[in-house]
Amino acid sequence: MIAKQQLVTAEEFQDMPDIPGKILELVDGEVIEMPGANDLHMEIMLMLFDMIRDYARKHDLGVVRPDGLAYILHRDPDVVRVPDISFVTWERVPDVSDKFREGPPDLAVEVVSPSDRATAMHRRVQDYLTSGTRQVWVLWPSQRALTVYEADGSARELGADALLDGGNVLPGFSVQVADLFEIRRR
Repeated sequence: MIAKQQLVTAEEFQDMPDIPGKILELVDGEVIEMPGANDLHMEIMLMLFDMIRDYARKHDLGVVRPDGLAYILHRDPDVVRVPDISFVTWERVPDVSDKFREGPPDLAVEVVSPSDRATAMHRRVQDYLTSGTRQVWVLWPSQRALTVYEADGSARELGADALLDGGNVLPGFSVQVADLFEIRRR
């Protein structure tokens, strides 16, 4: 007889102690360790975070957070995701911030690392979209490309020569896709 694994709720997961150097997520009630980021992943993520944060501040649009803020996307079984970058409009920022935010970000950004699996990334995108995230950006450093997923399920593939715009989530924001992969010495 095979014993069924006990599923964890978002509240139980939130009460678990942090493990230094590890990012954990909750997927269908099971705690999953996420692969670590490499230098390229981290540089791309930080550069794009700075761009989005600066734009959101300048236009007073909402709150931008780097890797580390968890969102409870689904219940029963619970799904808790930690995007590389997230943006939430002022209208949806909670009055009190817990370790986890109930509900999705308006924008979730994921930078694909060599250790990420396509099926797992597809599941992440679906978790965001089915919970109400308005846009998901997935950056593919090895191809110097980006995929924009919309709330209606449509997707746009953008190559290095394309211009990424913020659509109705970050109105007026734009950046050349190639610029997202140009790592410069600071």
